[in-house]
Amino acid sequence: IASQPGTDQRYGMNIMQRTPMIRSATLCFAMATFLLSVAGDLQSAPAQSAAADSQSTFTISGTVINELTGSPLDRTRVTLIDTSNQATRWSVITTENGHFAFTELPHGKFSLLAARRGFLRALYQQHERFSTAIVTGPALDSENLLMKLAPLATLSGKVLDETGEGVRGANVALFVENRAAGLKRIMSFNSDVTDDQGYYEFAALAPGDYFVSVTAKPWYAVHGFSSLPAGNNSQRRVPSALEVAYPTTYYNGATDSQSATAINAHAGDHSQVDIHLNPVPVLHLIVRVPQDPQRGAAPPAFEKRVFDNVEFFGADGMQQISPGVFELTGVPAGRYAVHMQDPGTGQMQEATEMNLTRDGQEIDGSQSQPAASVKFTVQMPLQAQLPKELYVGMEDSHGQVLGFQPVEPSGHVALENARAGKYNILAFSNDKRYSVTRAVSAGVEISPGEFMVTSGSSQEVTIYVTAGVVSVEGFVKHGNKAASGVMVALIPKNPQAHRDMFRRDQSDSDGSFVVRGVIPGAYTLVAVEDAWGFAWNQPEVLNRYIQHGQNLTVGPLMTQTVHLPEPVEVQPR
Repeated sequence: IASQPGTDQRYGMNIMQRTPMIRSATLCFAMATFLLSVAGDLQSAPAQSAAADSQSTFTISGTVINELTGSPLDRTRVTLIDTSNQATRWSVITTENGHFAFTELPHGKFSLLAARRGFLRALYQQHERFSTAIVTGPALDSENLLMKLAPLATLSGKVLDETGEGVRGANVALFVENRAAGLKRIMSFNSDVTDDQGYYEFAALAPGDYFVSVTAKPWYAVHGFSSLPAGNNSQRRVPSALEVAYPTTYYNGATDSQSATAINAHAGDHSQVDIHLNPVPVLHLIVRVPQDPQRGAAPPAFEKRVFDNVEFFGADGMQQISPGVFELTGVPAGRYAVHMQDPGTGQMQEATEMNLTRDGQEIDGSQSQPAASVKFTVQMPLQAQLPKELYVGMEDSHGQVLGFQPVEPSGHVALENARAGKYNILAFSNDKRYSVTRAVSAGVEISPGEFMVTSGSSQEVTIYVTAGVVSVEGFVKHGNKAASGVMVALIPKNPQAHRDMFRRDQSDSDGSFVVRGVIPGAYTLVAVEDAWGFAWNQPEVLNRYIQHGQNLTVGPLMTQTVHLPEPVEVQPR
């Protein structure tokens, strides 16, 4: 790697202060391996380690408390994990005053995990999937630690009909507001079905903002058809009082997710949330669909966007009334996307979004364009071999992922039935971090983070996938003191085009951090205090931090760990 002025020649790293960059967005993979593998029952082991020299051993001790009340928690299992070998771990049970201690420990770095019935299991100073490790050594304070556990919350209630009676068999969906990686998204979390009294419950919830929706059918509802094939008189229209449905209803009575009210579940809360359903007239819709002379016509499908999710909506009744024409009943008014299927090829057509408000409304999907297909050819740097397990997918602006599909040994992968829009191209493996660093379509370089898919297109794209093998190590300071629990973010240059190159860590008790799986490229390193759970990954906020970060470049041939020669100064939130 060629050295440059201001370059650490050992690692080919350019370090400068106050380097402006453009705005950033990020993807935090849901499939990323949890760093400390805390699932499963923890096994007890002796809390002492043999040491030849008593002066070279150390103690990690502290108190576990209730985060809500501040009272100490007895009978709590505390587990100490050696971060250099996670199979090495010791467990103790806290005393009546919540105290724990691990003695005669060597110099090293350790994770602390506390678990107690009725509380959220947590690592020391845990935020998202990150935590602070405790470092033992001379002049390092590893005693008098305070571990806070949040009591679990419960959210329950009744689903009631228009007369105040409980609705049995109603489907209750729970959504949670997720602010991981500095982005706000509302994602599907859990579901339940009401009992014969209309009761539902979601127990053992972490504190956070939740949304509840209910779908159900009135027990007395009957939906008939207004148009019938010749000779069929069995399902004529029924009285309008019976042709009703319950629209999907959210807490506060909203029937659209954008108007739903959040339920703020604090630690230890037992929230009672009742949902009241009110019937509305159903629509009878006439849908014209593509028809194949040999195979006939395939029925349409409906979907609705619910927060940052897409859900298919099943109509209560459907029948073909003539070649290529269907009637649908039981559909409440609202905004839907209607999908058609080409009966000859089986390929989905591009979805048509529309407001359905009128009884007897007609939808003409017979001329719909087919959905897009994208064929990727994967190239590795320096003609390296493809990994055995590599997946490619595309993420839309709502965080919904199309794929992932495995890459064939030939390097090809196809994503079918893609709807028009802008996507971020992703590469994923279970054992290593990968990023799409370049993309070429029809001989033109395109942005992997702003890949445009057009209706009915069949696009071929060559993508260049690079593995993250470099780690960046350093220290965080606040003034002249080491700062622990601070978010450290490595932000790629032109982050909008390379969102999956974003990397983060949390500083340990001595201020140290290690950002792993770094892809070659230009970055700015920032450390931000109290940034967890805060929507910092917005252009106007991020740019403020980038101006005071450290600029560094990871070269394409680098494989060693990069050690920052200067500590990173903490910036206030």
